[in-house]
Amino acid sequence: MPTPNVQAGLAPPPGALAPPLRRRLACFLYEGVLLFGVVFVCALIYSVLTDQRHAMVGRLGLLLTAFVLAPGVYFTWYWSGSGQTLPMQTWRIHLQTADGRRLTRARALGRYLTAWIWFLPALTLAWLAGWHDSGTHLAAVLAAGVALYALSSKLHPQRQFWHDALCGTRLVDTRGAPPARA
Repeated sequence: MPTPNVQAGLAPPPGALAPPLRRRLACFLYEGVLLFGVVFVCALIYSVLTDQRHAMVGRLGLLLTAFVLAPGVYFTWYWSGSGQTLPMQTWRIHLQTADGRRLTRARALGRYLTAWIWFLPALTLAWLAGWHDSGTHLAAVLAAGVALYALSSKLHPQRQFWHDALCGTRLVDTRGAPPARA
């Protein structure tokens, strides 16, 4: 739930500016590369534990475990702990509540679930159009959906993503002020 400051449209405290969209998207791509490994290992563990011999046997359980449960645990753990995943540390982006505090596990989980807005509209459109079996069409629709959602942050008064506004969280640029030149 958004805090009163977000509802009233007040500016964040000094030094709590949203990172530029380009850096947030670079972090997003880096996160995707890391998640590939997380999903791969999780799928392997699931397949071994369930004695899965064929990809179509137990497919729904595999998909839910690898693509929903594992990333959910990963993001909730890091966001509620340090407020940063490895890509966020690399790109110097920190996640905090709208009033500058560390996220609780419940709020981190809520943010993870709400962040599916990046993908669900495009996935729904692809499914309704019958493109769920076409990798090319699905990739194009997902890329367009992600790009449109990312660009929509330009409409937010503080340039935050809309799922952050909805959850009462914000991404903060942790780069220090540039050193003064002599």
